[in-house]
Amino acid sequence: MSKVLKGPTGLYFEEFDIGDSAVTASRTITEADIVNFMGVSGVFEELHMSVEYIREHSIFGKRVSPGPLTFIVAEGLAVQLGFIHHTGMALLGIDKMRWPAPVFCGDTIHVEITVLEKKETSKPDRGVVTFKHVVRKQDGEVVLEMHKVRMLRRRPPTSAAASAESDGRREGPPAHQVHK
Repeated sequence: MSKVLKGPTGLYFEEFDIGDSAVTASRTITEADIVNFMGVSGVFEELHMSVEYIREHSIFGKRVSPGPLTFIVAEGLAVQLGFIHHTGMALLGIDKMRWPAPVFCGDTIHVEITVLEKKETSKPDRGVVTFKHVVRKQDGEVVLEMHKVRMLRRRPPTSAAASAESDGRREGPPAHQVHK
């Protein structure tokens, strides 16, 4: 008998514990990334566009990634982990965002994610999880830090799942592994 295959499903609110952590894959920031980001965003700043301006006026001396590009690539890496596929409801906020060091063209970044906080809401189908994201480049230097607050779906009630939960058992393995 055939079946309909579904794509990846993320983790539900209940499946996250404070202290859980994960590390994304890495990605190199290229000149094409910087140029394409400028075209899409309209951030046509000489600091990112003009090699001559960079040589003469930049404190960095070479092409630097715009901070928002570093953020969006890091967000893409985090989403690719699959934790919020079909369970993420909303990005509620980003707190404590800072860029302590630049990302240069040719640097490779990855994201280290840790669950900081969980809160139930007044609605039974959702909860709020705060994640700390630390973005590092290839030498381990931190280039971006932030706390992301996300609304996530709670596990839908089912008779089997409800009876398993009442017994303290969990039905089935999680869709993805996180470090405990």
